[in-house]
Amino acid sequence: MKKVLMPFLIAPILGAGTVMAQSSLRPEIDSKANSIESKVIEWRRDIHMHPELGNQEFRTAKKVADHLRSLGIEVTEEVAITGVVGFLKGGKPGPTVALRADMDALPVTERNDLPFKSVNTATYNGQETGVMHACGHDTHVAILMGVAEVLASMKDELEGNVKFFFQPAEEGVYDGSTAGAELMVQEGVMEDVDAVFGLHIASQMEVGKIGYRSGPAMAAVDNLEITLKGRQAHGASPWSSVDPIVTSSQIVMGLQTILSRSVNITENPAVVTVGAIHGGIRHNIIPEEVEMIGTIRTFGDEQQELVHKRITEIVTNIAESAGAEVDLKIEKLYPSTVNDPALTATMLPTLQAAAGEGNVISMPPVTGAEDFSFFQREKPGLFINLGGMKKGGDPTTTPSHHTPGFYIDEGGFTLGVRALSYFVVDYMGMK
Repeated sequence: MKKVLMPFLIAPILGAGTVMAQSSLRPEIDSKANSIESKVIEWRRDIHMHPELGNQEFRTAKKVADHLRSLGIEVTEEVAITGVVGFLKGGKPGPTVALRADMDALPVTERNDLPFKSVNTATYNGQETGVMHACGHDTHVAILMGVAEVLASMKDELEGNVKFFFQPAEEGVYDGSTAGAELMVQEGVMEDVDAVFGLHIASQMEVGKIGYRSGPAMAAVDNLEITLKGRQAHGASPWSSVDPIVTSSQIVMGLQTILSRSVNITENPAVVTVGAIHGGIRHNIIPEEVEMIGTIRTFGDEQQELVHKRITEIVTNIAESAGAEVDLKIEKLYPSTVNDPALTATMLPTLQAAAGEGNVISMPPVTGAEDFSFFQREKPGLFINLGGMKKGGDPTTTPSHHTPGFYIDEGGFTLGVRALSYFVVDYMGMK
């Protein structure tokens, strides 16, 4: 995808005997992953054709639970409403490793002409819409189902246990209630876990590539809501008003100085975007009120605190200087996705073994957000990107995530199965 932004940490020296014992399982993993490639593709296409919105993943959850049970894996259903957790007890004592896949789709109407094109519709925010796996969660589910089959077939050789998290509502839910990874954590899924791993398919990264980043990798996401109340007046006599439209314009411009003057962008970027402004109804009336909504993206708690502080100061002071009243709300959603530096350094050779050293890329921070971050706040975690763009594709023209033309090349699925399986056996061998 992008060139390396920063040098990587040096992996610590590990006990060679233990690591090699676990590494000897890699050829078996490779063989089994290759043998189930067609199954993984078939599962993904079925799930793609029948997408479900957050906390409505009933069909997907049943498919997952039935598959895990058929492998002899202990299954818990209705975790965090529609989630599924599988527990595989290894044949030897050792740590418990968690692997996560998200299951929910998006309110997007698919434009791709595929034999397995989405056939589902739903009501979202009061509107009828198509439903589509426009972020690749169908891929994540199918890959983790494949990992479960591979690891279950060799459970007697595992030096520890594996928990499989099939998570609902990563994209959130419209009613604003606690959902997805946050609710799973609240229900205790991480209490017996030593480390957690996950992956996300990347439509603009070439098949065969894996992307990683140590430390803050994806942004925290917060909602911004500003209501300005001024004094209404005739548009021909603006001196009689306290104009919330002019004030809102000054606030939009003032917010941009946070990024240019307050944030050290040599360390990590930040984003403050005003996505909508609503106010007024007629050409010649200055309205009494304007509403503004937007999104905030930051990396790490310290930067998030700084940006929130500056937003509050700028919005409050500009409104006061104009004589307007202001109601400011900042709603925290997902914290920053932070890959544990020590774990990332330790597992880098694992990624290189799975994909080939030249196919593992250190990535810049991504301003998208992921609720995998809630798992990482409990225990060390590593979240990677898996290439899903066809060989030789152009990332600047390939449809991005959350769009009707989102498309994934299925040629990288086996690498995903291999990488997650390697994470498990290598981590167990290092403990």
